[in-house]
Parts: sequence; C-alpha cells; structure tokens
Amino acid sequence: MSTYAPRHSPSSFSTPASTTLFRRLTWEGTVPLEIRVDSKELPANSDRGLECYYIQAPRVSYLPLLVPEIKRFLMDVVFDEAAARTMKEEDWWFESEEGATLKWHWPIGLIYDNHTISQTVRSSAHPHVFTPLRMVLHLASPPTEKLLLAPSPDACKQAFMGQLKEADFIRWGNTKRMTGLRKAEQDGLWEGIKEHNFDEYWRVASKITPTTAPTRSHSPPPPQSSTSLHVRPPSADPGSNGAPDRDGASNVRNIPVRIYLPDGPVLQDLVPPMLENGRMHTLAVFLSTRLPLIFSEAGSLQPNLGYPLVQGVPAPPDTEMAWLGACMAGADGWVNVCIGMLREGMRYP
Repeated sequence: MSTYAPRHSPSSFSTPASTTLFRRLTWEGTVPLEIRVDSKELPANSDRGLECYYIQAPRVSYLPLLVPEIKRFLMDVVFDEAAARTMKEEDWWFESEEGATLKWHWPIGLIYDNHTISQTVRSSAHPHVFTPLRMVLHLASPPTEKLLLAPSPDACKQAFMGQLKEADFIRWGNTKRMTGLRKAEQDGLWEGIKEHNFDEYWRVASKITPTTAPTRSHSPPPPQSSTSLHVRPPSADPGSNGAPDRDGASNVRNIPVRIYLPDGPVLQDLVPPMLENGRMHTLAVFLSTRLPLIFSEAGSLQPNLGYPLVQGVPAPPDTEMAWLGACMAGADGWVNVCIGMLREGMRYP
C-alpha cells in the first residue's frame, strides 16, 4: 500500500487559524484506489500475479500524476525489460471496474465521490462505507472521443489552470487575481498539487482565494421578500473593482459550485454568499431551491430524498456556502457537491 505522507511545515500566509485548519484537513484527505492492468493488454512474460496496485491517493491530485509511480511499480515487478522499453505513458488511460471511462481532468476525490454515489444507487451498499475504487488501467488505444485530450501531466495542468481562472471570474467578477500572478507563481500552484505540498500551494492560492468566509452582518436586514439565489448583497456590488479588502472576503460576488447527480448531468451555479434578506446562504437553502424534487424547504414535512457529499463528507444542511467556498473548495477553486440518494429507512439530516 503506497501512501502520501502529509507535510506539516508552518504556513507563511496570514489566514485565520480555523480556516487554515479546515483547508489542511481538506488537503490531506485521501481515497483508496485499486488499480489493475487490463489482463488482455499485459505484455508477454509479465508477472500476472502482481498486476494489481494499491494506493492511498490525495483527493486534490489527478490520475495523470499517479502514472509515474504506477509505471515504476509495473516496471519493477510486472513487466520484463523488453516490454518496459516499449511502454508509452501517453497511451495509458483508466476506466472503472464497471466500464466507465474515468475523467482524467477531474480531481481524484471527485472521481471517487461521484463513483460512490452512483454505486449506492445501483447496489445495497451503505453510502458511508468507503471501499477502494477499483480501476482498470489500459495500456493502449485511448478513447480520444471520451478523453478529449491525451491525459498527460501537461494537458492536466492546462485544464487545472483553466478551472482556476473560471472559478476566479465567478468568485470576483474578473480574473485580475489570476492574471496578476507571475508565471513562477502560477507554476507554483501546479507544483504544489504535484508534490502534494500544502504550504507551497496555499502560499500562492491565498492571493486569489478569500482568506476568511464572510461574517454575518449586524446591521438591520432589508425588508423581507423572496430568498432569491441571484441577488447580491451590497458588499458584492457588480461595480466593485474586485480588489481585496482587509479580510479578503466581503467583496466575494459568488461561490463557484458544481452539483454532481448520480449518473446524471453536472449542474453549475453562481451562488452568492448572502441572500437578499441579509441572511447567510446555507446549503439547505441552495439545494432546496436548485433541486426542489430532492431537497425540501426548511420546515417542510416532506422528507429529503438525497444527501450532499462535499470532499467525501456528508455536509450538514446549515453549512454556510461562503464557508464551503473558503474552506472546502477543491484546489481548482470549485465547491463540488455530489448528491447521493437515500434509501428507505435513511434520513438527511
């Protein structure tokens, strides 16, 4: 079993201790993977008794970043020297045991959570019993129509930076923070992912991400009206120049959020941190508004039919969206909410 050792060197950026703690807990999250080479593609003279490889992979990492380690294992104990010389990493790709092509540009933790919620719909497995994700590694003939690009580390880096820029625009209304980074700083973000180095990543990421979640306002709220998801509070006025304020948070316009349904489409949303009535925007309000057939409104007698999974954690309904954005977003800046379905006898919350 291979595992990534956490790094605990002191942080040099000024972020409240509680926020840094939850960011580190999110960063250090791992998932178990079982990787088996397709037996039909194993070269001749391979040791077929050792074609499985187990790894505890970081949630924030990506499948292409695991390939060098997997290749070292295969070359050491599975392939013979002749086969090892003909191996081309750019032809390698992954699919689930059930035959679904795995998206190389998704964070590994998201792949795991999405697979978990899909499997609990099809089987009697308990949704919170986490077992290794069984993956099949193919050594040739990548399905380019499904993979879009060759799953190389360079392509993965480009996709990652693209996600960061999109999240930056949604969060602040412009990409000044991302475009203002020097190339060395942008490269440092990716190196932090590759090396699984929390401090290296956040030394740069703290410049583009809120240092704290917005706090509740003590001023009288405006007159009660609808709880629209798309009305911004005064602190997030569209005319804002997007410059950071003292706490780096109060001018956040939206939290970048994506919803993943079991075997379904991916829904993308712009989620303001506060509602128009001055209240903090919570996960319960967001889900009941966005997915009313699955999540009921607060106070309703109708039970919820699903539950949200964020970074592998069943999230409480009163979790503030701004807190999720500051503490539990992925390294690419997005809060990924996977929706699992409840079976008879189960409840959320």
